[in-house]
Amino acid sequence: MNFKKLVENLGLNDDEFLEVMEIFIRTTASDLDRLQSAIVVGDTRQTAEAAHAIKGAAGNLGFNEIYEMAKALEEKARENSLEGAAKSAKTIRKKYEEIADKFR
Repeated sequence: MNFKKLVENLGLNDDEFLEVMEIFIRTTASDLDRLQSAIVVGDTRQTAEAAHAIKGAAGNLGFNEIYEMAKALEEKARENSLEGAAKSAKTIRKKYEEIADKFR
């Protein structure tokens, strides 16, 4: 992932980008935990809300893979289906961790 290009695309300086990334890492970790909990209990509404939050944060920063996966998960949950949700959440978390590891 080319973070320099992301910084340019977002129109931020390096310090601003690092601050935004810290917020993304913190809030997305919480949203991923909320997503996992919702899936475990079978709550499609909470699953959709958590996926929506992840989708928005990822989309705003240009993390398109996470955005697309979260979007698909949100859409399925809004249709009251959690089929494949656990696997999708695991893949989203893996992609998130790959990004977060670069900033820890």
